[in-house]
Amino acid sequence: LADLWWIYSKPVPADGRELWTLFLQCSCITAVIGGLFYNWMFASLEYSWHLSVAVAVSFSLLLLLTLLLVHPARCVFSMIMPTLGTKQGRKLLFSTCIMIAVVNITPNIMSNLKIILEVIKCICKNSSDSLLNSTALLGKVSREFGDAIQENTQPIYKVMNGHFHFSLVQNRSLTYQKMHLAGEKIGREFLSVEVLVKDSIRVANRLAAGFLMLYLCFESTWYLKNYLTNLRFDNFYITKKLERLAADRKATHLLVGSSKKLIRPTGLKLSWEEVVLCLVKAMLVTLALLLLLVVVAMDHFAFSVADTVVRRTAQFSAVTITVGIKYKVSANMVITRFVFKLMGIPSQELLLGGFNTTYHHHLILSSARCSISPASAPNPSVLLAVGLLFCILYITVFLETYARRLCRKIAASFFPAWEEERVLYLYRKLSRRHSKE
Repeated sequence: LADLWWIYSKPVPADGRELWTLFLQCSCITAVIGGLFYNWMFASLEYSWHLSVAVAVSFSLLLLLTLLLVHPARCVFSMIMPTLGTKQGRKLLFSTCIMIAVVNITPNIMSNLKIILEVIKCICKNSSDSLLNSTALLGKVSREFGDAIQENTQPIYKVMNGHFHFSLVQNRSLTYQKMHLAGEKIGREFLSVEVLVKDSIRVANRLAAGFLMLYLCFESTWYLKNYLTNLRFDNFYITKKLERLAADRKATHLLVGSSKKLIRPTGLKLSWEEVVLCLVKAMLVTLALLLLLVVVAMDHFAFSVADTVVRRTAQFSAVTITVGIKYKVSANMVITRFVFKLMGIPSQELLLGGFNTTYHHHLILSSARCSISPASAPNPSVLLAVGLLFCILYITVFLETYARRLCRKIAASFFPAWEEERVLYLYRKLSRRHSKE
């Protein structure tokens, strides 16, 4: 492995064997990266498969030529891997979490809202049907009541027309058609909102992913540029070269006295500033986790409401409406009242007829004819994937410092001569500080 890395990090291969070894290394790297790039575009960013294949193949060929011919490009590409453990890698993971939420959680919430609308539509349709049937009941009541008035009164007292005129709703199909059109309009509006939200977030995620990949390459390039141009940049490590230099010049006390300010790149020690920075970044990750948990809670709440509505609707009983009519016809003429008054007898009414009937109607709110789908439960695999990604995010928070140290070791292996200059500069800096003290 050390020999392979030495061939990979050399500016120019020494012979044909090293050239073929470098070509095979670059070919294997580009094949793996091309496959991952295709899967990322097709599965995560939801591009079409032919576009994903074309872009992945083109990217792989371009990467192969770049790695094979450009030595600094190999260094930048090698530093991209540990850079994924820094804030740029976290941004990519955040983008993946957002895409998972858009593709899986948001449609499930919209599906449960549609089920609630279906239940409301079913209740409205059945209740309106029952109300229309109640108008027919009122028409029957009016006819029987009018017939009773005509039959039960004496001819001398008979009214001119004992029938009531009750206007019934005859065109039920028009009412059903309007309700159906209203339901379709609401469904189309929900579908358009769902499509708009998904498309907007998909486009935003694609733009963010492209920007993050470019920025990932830029950050690695920026690190290499500062490493090659600034001797003070990220130069506070006790490396083996610095230990050998101090031992050769019999100045090992410089490293012992400055141990609080210098750290070993292979050690686990973190400075106080690095610990505070990790805690702040962990708080930001926690804030993002809470926001995503709010979306997950909305998914569970929508499912709970939809499931409750569907189950309670199936348990609805018919509401009984009772119409009671009590009618009495009597006569109390002036002459009979006068005679009864002279005789000291209380006046009595002459009962001519009566009508006392009760009608019942059942108002149906739900029916088995309504095809209501069951509520869509949240997918537990989505929660598992999101939880795993956030575990990785928390790990990258504390690994970011070590990833930066690894970037420095990669740059040092690609440019050993410049690393000697940086070690010599740090040694002189420690010597001047020791002399002042």
